[in-house]
Amino acid sequence: MNENLDHLKQWVGKQENRTGTVTAWPLAAMNATLDRRDPEPRDGDPVPPGWHWLYFLETVPAADLGEDGHPRRGVFLPPVTLPRRMWAGGRIEFRRALRVGDAIRRDSEVLSVEPKHGKSGSLVFVTVRHTVTAAGEIAVVEEHDIVYREAAKSPPPPLSKRGEQEPRDATPQGKPAPRHAAWRRELVAGPAMLFRFSALIFNAHRIHYDLDYCRHEEHYPGLIVHGPLQTVLLLDLCRRNETRPVIKLDYRALHPVFHTERFTVNGEPSADGAKAELWIANAAGNCAMAGTAYFT
Repeated sequence: MNENLDHLKQWVGKQENRTGTVTAWPLAAMNATLDRRDPEPRDGDPVPPGWHWLYFLETVPAADLGEDGHPRRGVFLPPVTLPRRMWAGGRIEFRRALRVGDAIRRDSEVLSVEPKHGKSGSLVFVTVRHTVTAAGEIAVVEEHDIVYREAAKSPPPPLSKRGEQEPRDATPQGKPAPRHAAWRRELVAGPAMLFRFSALIFNAHRIHYDLDYCRHEEHYPGLIVHGPLQTVLLLDLCRRNETRPVIKLDYRALHPVFHTERFTVNGEPSADGAKAELWIANAAGNCAMAGTAYFT
């Protein structure tokens, strides 16, 4: 790995802040994206857990985007030279509800920059902490893990008998997901859903909408379902099945989910009801994302 770790670690402690207002339209658009039939949001309505990602959007000029669609590095995030950036997981505390009409602020800080070596080669993990406040009170505390990986080494994968391409070096196929779940929702995150979610969070990463780029540059068989969209689906599963709000979520992305496959969003509450194990199982029955939600 050709990384100057001492140089990258100079970004540890780097901070930035953003301000904004909780508006209703993004919430209505997210309801539509998730195929919910909730009433139109009004002033004072609470923001569902995880939907704080609809705000504090980074409006990077098109000329400042990299080849993959991500903002160029070296400003707030360190200039890691490994080309592939992925959402690795995180930990979120929901301390109080944001509400439509709130004036909000997000303070962000780079907590760590750590190199590792995995089955796919060299990796660099960057952890960022975001603290969201409203009316001077902390509402959300989030630690977000980002992983940078080496470029794909395989040539474009051949077509399978079904006309799909199979990944070669994308990630390991993963471990089998639990078969039993008290809560389960089955769906396909097709191109329309991925487009809508990308637009809602102003995310130009090409793996979510450019199929040729996915297949010929990243060597994936299809468009990638966003890590934050999978996380929102886990939290939405809790809302559909549990009346108590989520106060904390720990989660980890394990394997990509593609737009061509039918997958399930699953939950299994604990015996005392204080928490629930959550996971997303891909079409092969393997675990793509796993987490634990804690309730009040």
